[in-house]
Amino acid sequence: MKPIIAPSILSANFGNLAAEMDMLNRSDADWIHLDIMDGVFVPNISFGFPVLKHVSRLTHKPLDVHLMIVQPEKFIPEVKALGAHVMNVHYETCTHLHRVVQQIRDAGMQPAVTINPATPVSLLKDIVGELYMVLVMGVNPGFGGQKFIEHTVDKVRELRELLNQTGSEALIEVDGGVNLETGARLVEAGADILVVGNAVFSATDPMKAIWALKNL
Repeated sequence: MKPIIAPSILSANFGNLAAEMDMLNRSDADWIHLDIMDGVFVPNISFGFPVLKHVSRLTHKPLDVHLMIVQPEKFIPEVKALGAHVMNVHYETCTHLHRVVQQIRDAGMQPAVTINPATPVSLLKDIVGELYMVLVMGVNPGFGGQKFIEHTVDKVRELRELLNQTGSEALIEVDGGVNLETGARLVEAGADILVVGNAVFSATDPMKAIWALKNL
């Protein structure tokens, strides 16, 4: 199976967003990854729902909405209104994670949970059976263009073993530091979905870069 490729528009040129979205629409990208940051959970602010509403109108590809924010459950209606396929919340921000997962599913979206680099895979044991997807961060969240944390490959392998042991059908996504070299190792370790930012939008030929990642 070829990996699902989800370009992150955090790295796109927002001065020419319509053209960037047109390129993604014509490319081999499968999903569009949207990173929402609040400046509280992560040390950065990205963009809010007014911008995302515009983005959602520019593509028919599934939206993978990644909320790097505190109390993400407050924004379930707004994420749903975007037409999101996946709503992704951080393990570290949800005191009552099971409840939030159920609320996302009840809203008609696929629930996903992200773990930071220092969060052990084992903490997901009691929730993976309820999830559509688990996102493993390959960098500390907050900024694009960071160096890939090598331990991420081992975490993906460990997560794949946990899913096999529990019978969970959750997909494994990786975000942060993904390029052709790290992407190949992540797919070999068991990743299903690669979120890519700089490796696409800084490439001389972004569509060719997406094609190469899709064909790892």
